[in-house]
Amino acid sequence: MDVYEAVDSRRAVRAFSDEPVPKEVLERVLATASRAPSSGNLQPWRVYVVAGEPLAELKKRATARALAGDPGDEREYPMYPAELTSPYLDRFSEAAAQRYAALGIEREDPDRPAKIAALNSGAFGAPVVLFCYLDRQMGPGQWADAGMYVQTVMLLLRAEGLHSCPQVMWTMYRKTVSQSVGAGDAPVLFCGVAVGFEKKGAPRLRTGRADMTETVSFVGL
Repeated sequence: MDVYEAVDSRRAVRAFSDEPVPKEVLERVLATASRAPSSGNLQPWRVYVVAGEPLAELKKRATARALAGDPGDEREYPMYPAELTSPYLDRFSEAAAQRYAALGIEREDPDRPAKIAALNSGAFGAPVVLFCYLDRQMGPGQWADAGMYVQTVMLLLRAEGLHSCPQVMWTMYRKTVSQSVGAGDAPVLFCGVAVGFEKKGAPRLRTGRADMTETVSFVGL
């Protein structure tokens, strides 16, 4: 699989099979992903790879919080700006509607928030979740570095025939995650990434993208 195919086929999968992911594949992916760029070569990320019984217990604890209506831990950073405007709000709303319709959750369903939270806290059935942390002293530049690192990981997973789903949702249960992986309170949880093989027969969702003319300007070309 070349890099163009990896980029084009990468999508946030929300239905994984229980087929285990070989440790050697994860090691190969993460070792290669260390080549991702970072300003000053700080490599500010710290990743915990969780699977098996520890992950099952973490999912159980997080799901219990979600189904109990727990609003989650106080956020350490906002997921989105407080007031999104067009065209960003339009893109967000359209993608959300498509996403949860594909999961069979109707917008009018009174239990919609709990169902969404429970699916997320179960990592959509993924047998592996990567948790990416940043040292608390890091700034916006290093957060950008972490984003490039996570994207590199997800593209390498595609090259291995695997799928993924980045989940900022885990920051809502950051204390539960920290206790499970032994991260302590010093680092900030950036995101989780569910990893696995796509479940056969699951509905496939591929959200659209803005036309390149909306996001790219060529100057001098």
